Amino acid sequence: MIAQLRGTLGDKRPNQILVDVGGVGYLVHVPLSTFYALGDLHSNVTLLIHTQVREDAIALYGFLSSREKQLFELLISASGVGPVLALKILSGMSVDDLVPAVRSGDLARLTRIPGVGRKTAERIVLELRDKLAAMESPESARQPVTSPGAAGDVVSALLNLGYDQHVAEQSVERAKQDGAPETFEDLLRATLQQLSSLAQQGARAAR
Repeated sequence: MIAQLRGTLGDKRPNQILVDVGGVGYLVHVPLSTFYALGDLHSNVTLLIHTQVREDAIALYGFLSSREKQLFELLISASGVGPVLALKILSGMSVDDLVPAVRSGDLARLTRIPGVGRKTAERIVLELRDKLAAMESPESARQPVTSPGAAGDVVSALLNLGYDQHVAEQSVERAKQDGAPETFEDLLRATLQQLSSLAQQGARAAR
C-alpha cells in the first residue's frame, strides 16, 4: 500500500499530477488546494497518499497536509460519497471551513459545493458530525483562517515543499498581518507570494 510519494513533479493540471519517482511516473489525483500549493514542473514534491484498490485499477489520491488526507478518508466513508466527489468537496471548501459546516449541520453552505445535493449533504452531516469533533477547535468556527489548524496546514504544506519551518511560520504570520485571507487556499497563496518576494529581494541583493 502506497502511503507517501517523494519525487519530481513531471506534470500538473487541476485535480491531477504526475510524480516521477526514480523514473516511474505515478498519476495522483489531488484537490485544488494541493494543486495550488505545488511548485513548478520538475520541482521536488512530497505527498501523503491514500491508495484505493479496485478490481480493475489502483488509484492514488495525494495531499500536502495530514488533516486534508484525514478528512478525505472520512468523507469517502460516508454513504454515497466516492473519491471523485470527496475531491470536489475538498476543492470547493477548505478543511477549516468544511469541518465546522458539517459539525453545525449547515446544509445551505454544503450544497453550494458543486456535486453536493441536499440528500448527500444530509448524509455527510448525519454520519460524520461526531467523527469530525476531534478535527474542530473552538476557534475554528469563528476564525477559520487565524486558527492554529489553518495556519498549521499552510506551514505543513510549505514544509512539504522544502521550506525551513522557521521561515514558513514567519511567512504565514506576515501573510495574515497583510490582510488575513479568508480561506486556506488564499492564505497559502498569500504566503507563497511573500516567499517569492523575499527570494527576489535576496537575488537582487546578491548581484
